[in-house]
Formats: sequence, structure tokens, C-alpha cells
Amino acid sequence: MKHRIVVLGAGYTGAVAAGRLARRLHGDDVQLTVVNAEPDFVERVRMHELAAGRTLKPRPLAEVFKGTDVVLRVAKVAAVDVDQKLVTLDDGGELGYDTLVYALGSRVNDHGVPGVSAYAEQIAGRPGALRVRAKLAALKAGQTVTVVGGGLTGIEGVTEIAEARPDLNVALVAAGGLGDWVSAKGQRHLRKVFAGLGITVHEHTKVTRVEADAVVTAAGTTIPSALTIWTTGFAVHPIAAATSLGTAASGQILVDDLMASVSHPDVYAIGDAAQAKGSSGQLLRMSCASGTFTAYQAADAIAARLTGGKLPHTMIRYFQQCISLGRNEGLIQFVTAGDRTKQSALRGRAAVIYKELICWGAYVGVANPTLGMPVRRRHLTTRPTHRTATR
Repeated sequence: MKHRIVVLGAGYTGAVAAGRLARRLHGDDVQLTVVNAEPDFVERVRMHELAAGRTLKPRPLAEVFKGTDVVLRVAKVAAVDVDQKLVTLDDGGELGYDTLVYALGSRVNDHGVPGVSAYAEQIAGRPGALRVRAKLAALKAGQTVTVVGGGLTGIEGVTEIAEARPDLNVALVAAGGLGDWVSAKGQRHLRKVFAGLGITVHEHTKVTRVEADAVVTAAGTTIPSALTIWTTGFAVHPIAAATSLGTAASGQILVDDLMASVSHPDVYAIGDAAQAKGSSGQLLRMSCASGTFTAYQAADAIAARLTGGKLPHTMIRYFQQCISLGRNEGLIQFVTAGDRTKQSALRGRAAVIYKELICWGAYVGVANPTLGMPVRRRHLTTRPTHRTATR
């Protein structure tokens, strides 16, 4: 009987993990199934571009997994029973597994603010980005678009929209200062670009309610808004917290240094779904930057355990934060391995090219998960190797 590996989610981390496993394990011994809600790979780092009207190249998962033994199941995950080792899908189907890779990622976090679900849109995924795209196209000159959230998604979204629709009044509402986590050089560049694009910035402003045509702040100020886009961080899918898996207060799955669940070692969590530590000992933030490394670690650990190979140690660290500021401007903020801001930053056209190479490289990594390394599809051993890893 084949060893059944089920991968939930085919975003950056899930697709990389599945592809890497398919190229490391022999198809005669393993049945590898990937469950994803959409038939295409979604370049999440480009959703602000899609929302602003840009056409993105389709990335069918059938092409991504072409030439492998991966079976793609297009469906949403309804529930996971980690004690019975069973995944239930929204189409009524069920999948049993021997090893589970949980990569369901994250979605927008409304922080319990009234009116967000009813009146605000989001660009964390393709359905939301397409709704924003349609609503932007229907707006008339002079109407206001308000982006709530001063993080990477908010900054990229508001600048992309302001550049694409200079006839609109575009505003950003940030709980802190504009880009206050980047270097002084980076902050000056952000302010220069925002001014050039005519973006109104409401700094140190907390939104307490979203209405059909406005956002209301903690100070009682009403900011008119024909279209409100909510980008105040991410929350994980609630499925894991509904299981007997050990989870953090955030709902993320607690994992060891191999990305295996601390409560259920046959479950591996990667990307935003896992509360994992980097090589510097810090908790990883939700990002593609660190998520791909967790996919490498989990896939290689599973392959080693099943084939009796040497358990891997992937260096999980940060290098930079890449921020697009429309199609013609950008900011690359370099950081330490532990994600602390350095003084060095790349700006302007050079940053645009750098960011585009990073986005292109991220997809290349998905389609070629073992690029640049020797690959040998190994047969499974009769007694998989287990180890107690550290948290």
C-alpha cells in the first residue's frame, strides 16, 4: 500500500512542498494529493496589481505539477480530523492520509471592527482583488477610495490604485506613521512617492467602524469613502483551531524545528499556518519571504523520515522587504536575518526591477521546487525515521 501524503493548499508554500516531495519520493511508493480551492496558482504578491486593473498571466496548477505524480483535487477544505487522519472537502469527498502538510495560509483580519465584512473589500486573495477591480472600474472621477492599513499590502495597494486611477481621490489610513518600520531613507522615499501620486495619508489613525460610504475613526472623524479596502494584517484559517492540534492564540499550528506539529508528528504545518521560529530564534511573521523556507524544511524532513535519510536543517532567515509603489517606483528595505531594519535601502527604478525579479523568482521556485540541486527519487524504507525535534 502506498504512503498517502495530502497537501492542503497550493499557494507559495503548499505548491513548493508538493513539488519538492514529488521530486524526492518515488511514485511507486507514495500517493501525493494536493487540495486547492482554485485550479490556478495565485501569485498573491501581485493581487494589488490585479485589483488595480492589470492582467496577470494564468498559472494553471496542472502545468505547475506537470510531469510529476501529484494528483490535484480542486475543492475547499471543510474539516480536518487529525485523530482519524481524515480530511473532509466541501464537495462531500473525504481523503485519508498518512502524512498531512497543512498549508492553508491566511486571510484578511478584520480585528472585529464593525462593518468590515459588510462594507469593506480586501485584496488578500484573487476573489477579493477581482471585486475591487470591478468596483474601481465603476467609480467616477472625483470619488474617494480609502485603504485602511499601513502595512505592505496597504502601501502597495494604495499606490497601485492611485497610479492607475489619477482621477480618483485616494487615501490611506494608518494606525502608525507612514512606513514607520522602514529606515529614515525609506520613509522619505515613501512620502515623496505618496505626494507625487496625490495620496492623502491619515497617520496615527484608528478606524473603529466601516459604513457603506465612509470610515469612522476613534476620534469620531468620518472619512468619506466610495470604496473601502481593508488591509490591516492577516489571520489564519480557523480549521486548525477546530481540531485537536496544538495551536497558538493566533490559531497557528505549533511546530518544531522540522515544521512537524508538536502534538501530531504526522502533520506538518508551513507558511502562515504555522507558528514557527527562524534560525535567529524569532517567531516568523506571515510572509512569502519566510514561508518558502518552511516548505523546504517540511518537504525535506518528510522525505528524510520516509526514506531513512539525513534530517535536514534549512536556514530560515530574512533578507529584505520588497515594496512596489505602482509600476514606476519601488522600495527595497534591507533587513537582518532576524528581520531588523538596516539603514540601507534601494529606491526608484532599480527597486522596481529588483521587486519584479523577486516576484518572478518566487513563481519559478513554485514551478521548479528543486531548481539547482541534485534530485533522486528515493524509495521508502519499511521503518520511517522519527525524531523528537525542538520547539
